[in-house]
Amino acid sequence: MERIEVGERRARIGRRHRLAPSCQAADPVQAAESVVVLHATDPATVHLSVAARVPGSEVAGTERALYDDRTLIRMLGMRRTVFVAPTKFAPVIQAACTDDIAVKQRKLLVKHLTEAGIGGDPDASGKWLRAVEESTATALTLRGSATANELSADEPRLRSRLAMAAGKSYAAQPYVTSRVLFQLAAEGRIVRGRPLGTWLSGQHQWAPAEKWVPGGLGDKLPVDDARAELAKAWLGSFGPGTAVDLQWWSGWTLGQTRKALKAVEAVEVDLNGAIGYVLPGDEEPTEELGPWVALLPALDPTPMGWKDRDWYLGEYKPQLFDNTGNVGPTIWVNGRIVGGWGQPESGEVRFRLLEDVGAEATAAIEIEAAKWTSWLAGVRVTPRFRSPLEKTLSQG
Repeated sequence: MERIEVGERRARIGRRHRLAPSCQAADPVQAAESVVVLHATDPATVHLSVAARVPGSEVAGTERALYDDRTLIRMLGMRRTVFVAPTKFAPVIQAACTDDIAVKQRKLLVKHLTEAGIGGDPDASGKWLRAVEESTATALTLRGSATANELSADEPRLRSRLAMAAGKSYAAQPYVTSRVLFQLAAEGRIVRGRPLGTWLSGQHQWAPAEKWVPGGLGDKLPVDDARAELAKAWLGSFGPGTAVDLQWWSGWTLGQTRKALKAVEAVEVDLNGAIGYVLPGDEEPTEELGPWVALLPALDPTPMGWKDRDWYLGEYKPQLFDNTGNVGPTIWVNGRIVGGWGQPESGEVRFRLLEDVGAEATAAIEIEAAKWTSWLAGVRVTPRFRSPLEKTLSQG
């Protein structure tokens, strides 16, 4: 097997993820394509991840791609996570991951409806859910776009309550509204549109998929073909990586992962004793890059691209990740993480290095921090999932 060293893997990050100055993206779509998709669980991440890869990027440009040109689309995907994907690639994600998630989530919702006494038994609860879904979809079509509250006014059954964790100290009785809308979105029938508020808002209007994008999410792809396409895209951006890396990132079973790797004729390579994979013809070293630094936001796709992170993260996981595996804001030098950053109430970007990176790299990081302070222009971004170092830097 061809051996691919850690230095080569780090160089590929700079080039393929559009982080090195000589390799940056031309627009938000190209930025998303460079990492397959952008994480969108935290709405701020989308804009910050684009800005880290597109020189001169502004929030308005990313919003234009999302809501006017609609060349990017917000959707549920791998690991039941919300992403922003290039619209032309959305059908691949839908067939490779989201359709399966929709089936599992429907069973779970029917179970919760039955437990709440809505329908009486699973069969009746399933019929009740289908009726509410159709009524909600019709109401949304008539409105063109709508908020969850507006749809609840049109379809009062959306205000039915579930009984979650009954008898527990954390018991709750949430409305079924968000679960029904989640289900319709998972099945590709509706999409998340403009936010209700600023670019930091996590609340969105909803729209019928076929109204938002002509033809909706397109024709259904055979699931095996879609998984092969998704594996190919991941290898092109994140390869070399192990089967475990791809399995974790995609949310597939190990069997599905191996089948997808076989379908794209992935080539085995040696990753310091572990078996990794690249696309055919991608075994050779990338062209050398000059030195580069980058400040990436919480949940950026680059640090979240692999399960095994030691080769670019080192010993810094306790400071830079929360307890459930979500990464906070990070500082990169030549393909490895060396520190983190945060914002106090005043809004400027503060950073802390976790190792000595030398005077030249430190100076470059200071310049990048100042650029981010200027770009944010007083807007304070508090990550939805906060790392210990980010919390510390954001005090005061």
